[in-house]
Amino acid sequence: MSAMAVIRVLIVDDCHDDAELTELTLREAGILVECCRLYREDALREALAGFDPHLVVCDVNLPGYSGREARALVLAHAPQARFVFMTGALAGDEVLPVADGVLLKDDLARLPALVRELLPH
Repeated sequence: MSAMAVIRVLIVDDCHDDAELTELTLREAGILVECCRLYREDALREALAGFDPHLVVCDVNLPGYSGREARALVLAHAPQARFVFMTGALAGDEVLPVADGVLLKDDLARLPALVRELLPH
């Protein structure tokens, strides 16, 4: 990816404010992004048909489906996309699905560095 390449990001979160904050965090860090924010499983399926993401940032817990299911959809339709889970909290014994990264929502400031690591220029 060139230094000025736009990174296509799918943000999957049931909380509109969290999704907006995720996009804002990337933009304020100077990362050029084209974001598609999604809140439901059907919207994710639709987006994957026409939006080829470089990165997916996904909440672990989603109403009606799980982050694990979202990850499986992404792998089926955009296997090259890097995938980062976000969660509000981790239970001590919670096992998260395999992903390229995991962030707590309270630690969103780390997202730009993780994106730069996962998608080097």
